[in-house]
Amino acid sequence: MSKNLYVGNLPFSTTADDLREAFGQYGSVTRAQVVEDRETGRSRGFGFVEMADGGDAAIDNLNGAMFQGRTLTVNEARPREERPARQGGGSHERSGTGAGRRW
Repeated sequence: MSKNLYVGNLPFSTTADDLREAFGQYGSVTRAQVVEDRETGRSRGFGFVEMADGGDAAIDNLNGAMFQGRTLTVNEARPREERPARQGGGSHERSGTGAGRRW
């Protein structure tokens, strides 16, 4: 049975291939992802690894292990919580001057 693992405290230079290589020592990696900021494209310092097998061994061996100079946090990923849709599309209409407003 496959497991989806959360991998935290990653160096910002870590790639999906780095995760694939590290976790591949413990089983079959079906997917590896480093989560990036949508606006900057920079790593957010965490990722996910999906393993067809060996997930428990990867958690046991890599949680708390040093990886590229950082101590990893590795555990079974929790399902993503539903978040309410953001409104406004990210643009701020308020300029602070009150110009163009009708009160």
